[in-house]
Amino acid sequence: MNVRPPIESSNPTAVLSVSFNSDSSCFAAVFHTKSCLLKASRDFNAGIGLVQMMGMTNYLALVGGGKSPKFAMNKAIVWDDMKGKVALEIAALTAIRSVRLGRERIVVVLQNSVRVYSFAKPPDLLHVYETADNVLGLCCLSDRQVAFPGRTAGHVQLVELVTGNVSIIPAHSSPLRALQLSPDGELLASASDNGTLIRVYSTGNCAKVVELRRGIDQATIFSLAFSPSGAMLACTSDKSTLHVFDVPAPRRPSAQASWQQPAASGEADAGKWGILGKIPLMPRLFSDVYSFASTTFEAGDDSMIGGIPFSEGTVLGTTRPPKGVIGWIAEDSLAVVGAGQDARWEKFVLVEGEDGKRHCVREGWKRYVGNT
Repeated sequence: MNVRPPIESSNPTAVLSVSFNSDSSCFAAVFHTKSCLLKASRDFNAGIGLVQMMGMTNYLALVGGGKSPKFAMNKAIVWDDMKGKVALEIAALTAIRSVRLGRERIVVVLQNSVRVYSFAKPPDLLHVYETADNVLGLCCLSDRQVAFPGRTAGHVQLVELVTGNVSIIPAHSSPLRALQLSPDGELLASASDNGTLIRVYSTGNCAKVVELRRGIDQATIFSLAFSPSGAMLACTSDKSTLHVFDVPAPRRPSAQASWQQPAASGEADAGKWGILGKIPLMPRLFSDVYSFASTTFEAGDDSMIGGIPFSEGTVLGTTRPPKGVIGWIAEDSLAVVGAGQDARWEKFVLVEGEDGKRHCVREGWKRYVGNT
């Protein structure tokens, strides 16, 4: 129980959406990840339910949301913040669940389809893909591929942007909860509603590379994120726990920093359960791959804001604010950002402890709304 009195007065402002750009150098709206210093802000005097940056450019994808939306919730707005005006506009027949911006493509996610447009004026509709119910707007974009739910719950569609070729990955037996591509696009991580296992696939041949166990009990996965090299994967959930896993990859360079390798002799071989994992016929949880480091982050409780309860799957800005959104600052440090009334940024670093093992340690935190 937190019995410490607040140092500052309560802040009625609530953050409805938060997301990192492609290299996690900034999160919208728009702060430097390393220091959480405000880089730019714009008051629209109305509700924005979704915001997504395009790299380190001046372009933002916006969708209206909340009680008084700035834009229609069936329109994706590409905003040029340097000029302070709308650059492009894409209208859909139903509410937009998410938008992803690339230098050549705009991906608009609806509840039951994904639409790929050219980044041009006017945008040309290139492809339409049907999906299972995708209230969360799950979608991730790299330079070469885009991944989103398949027509069958738990399946992933992986699309080559140049050719339009589609590969189907039967990743889970229950609906998807999280998807993430590695920075180089070589790996795809997925998690389901169960939240116990994270599966990593090679995008080259759709083969499963590794299966990672977050825990034994069911959880809601908040975020998945690969480190810049793709050598590690971080995960957050409603257990208020941040996990960091090692991820094998066939084409990864062999030379890595010493702290990236299992530091203690036999650490990688022993696993979490030691010799129990090597006994035949033992339950699989004893032989599964667990995180090499974990710690807690601040998830907060935003069951309602201003007396208005949030609901699941209605419109942007009325769903529960995102928590535990991960962005890697460098290969040995990462940030975890949450929205809501207590919108805060936390920084974690990977260090080698006196026990010779790697640990994830919180280095600091900061509220980024009203007190920056």
